[in-house]
Amino acid sequence: MVATTDITTADGVVRGSEGRRVSRWRSIPFAAPPVGDFRFRAPQPVQPWRGVRDATEFGFAAMQHRRGAQIGPRQQQPTGEDCLTLNITAPKTPSATPRPVMVFIHGGGYFIGTSALGLYSGSRLALRGDVIVVSMNYRLGAFGYVDFSEFATAAHPFDTNLGLRDQVAALEWVQRNIAAFGGDPANVTIFGESAGAHAVLALMAAPAAAGLFHRGISQSPPADWGPSQADAKLFARRCLDKLGAAPGDAADALISARPNDIRRAVDTALNEVMHTQPGLFPAAPQVDGDFLPQSITDAFTGGSAHPVPLIIGTNRDEATLFVRFDDTLPTTPDRMRWLLRQAGDGAESRVTAAYPGFPGRKVTVRMGGDFTFWRPSLAIMEGHSRYAPTYAYRFDFAPRAMQLAGFGATHALDLLPVFGATDTPVGRALTAAGGGRGFRAVTRQFQDNWLSFARTGAPLSNWPAYTEDRRATMIIDSPQRVENDPEKAKRLAWQGVHVPALV
Repeated sequence: MVATTDITTADGVVRGSEGRRVSRWRSIPFAAPPVGDFRFRAPQPVQPWRGVRDATEFGFAAMQHRRGAQIGPRQQQPTGEDCLTLNITAPKTPSATPRPVMVFIHGGGYFIGTSALGLYSGSRLALRGDVIVVSMNYRLGAFGYVDFSEFATAAHPFDTNLGLRDQVAALEWVQRNIAAFGGDPANVTIFGESAGAHAVLALMAAPAAAGLFHRGISQSPPADWGPSQADAKLFARRCLDKLGAAPGDAADALISARPNDIRRAVDTALNEVMHTQPGLFPAAPQVDGDFLPQSITDAFTGGSAHPVPLIIGTNRDEATLFVRFDDTLPTTPDRMRWLLRQAGDGAESRVTAAYPGFPGRKVTVRMGGDFTFWRPSLAIMEGHSRYAPTYAYRFDFAPRAMQLAGFGATHALDLLPVFGATDTPVGRALTAAGGGRGFRAVTRQFQDNWLSFARTGAPLSNWPAYTEDRRATMIIDSPQRVENDPEKAKRLAWQGVHVPALV
């Protein structure tokens, strides 16, 4: 029989499970189910319950293609609109003082993913650092990141930036309740990878998130994703067209349509944009003049982002994963040339000159990864370093198996050392051909720095802060090193290149 543990929250009692060393609570609601008239609305308060609510099993993942919610080789989490829940992992032993809280935001391009993935439970991280690890679900794709507000009516009002609002609601829940689980609401670190890393930056740029967290870690953010108000409206109209709804009937159609029909319509529109306008991703937090008043990049460069300490970095070989499994990035010569021509002002000749060997395949793939992740992260590093402590990194290590397979230090590989998965079946498989010692060393680097940052607001003392004059960057490798202004010529070449507008 599984041991259980009950905790009283502001909404009612939740019953979690106790393992040998950690306690876990799964799928605790932080907002009301966004169904019926609450579809396309800001998250609403949870309806309190009587008695004990079971929190030993996962509920629904957010609406998405079922393959996106895969949590095992042959296991997929059910998906549904009733998905606004979070999970908590805590060391089983009591602590004399409140523990630091680390809130993880999963990636998946804002259209797939789930917090139920075993890696994200954070049990190894919680035990090694004596911290509380929280993960959340938030609305994705059609239901979280398309601005249908133009089609709102008095009967059916629609809100903007729903996925971002969900994340704020989850952080508000943490402030109200995490003390009951042994966590310190005055010491909350948000961290995420890919779209989750972008979400960290969006939260730092969202006025409503002020005071809800105290530092951020952004791992491989596509930092300048996010449509303007005009582009967001244009994309919403395309989605509505794919749904087959006339503008005059849009509100009723959006409320009454089956969720999978809406999802498929938006996924089709998104796929068309990504293949015809490489580098553009319109289903992301949008500038709405309200909840997100300005672009994320403008918020950071102009000093209006929340001035909390930030770790931000990218992986050396970001795009190799996408080429193999989801080739929508600008990783072919034609796509890259098209993208650079949109920037004008000699961008094509300037950038290609900085990448000797273009249009060779490996070089072009590197360019696509640098454009999507490294290039916009540089603007965040520069801007935020003027207002708050900022620490930059690049992850270079790749086990021999990853090198032989042509992946290198690819996108999302950093999740394994951050969560301490070196000794899991996946970790052991990646090091079967060699590199186990290096992978373990890299795991210690990540976790020691991440946990120090979560506890004190700074990584270990051998990691200098990023400044515009020095641009110190920690190269996470075996062994690690600090480089000042790595790849300077490429950095300078990318200046002035931005994600193009939707056409």
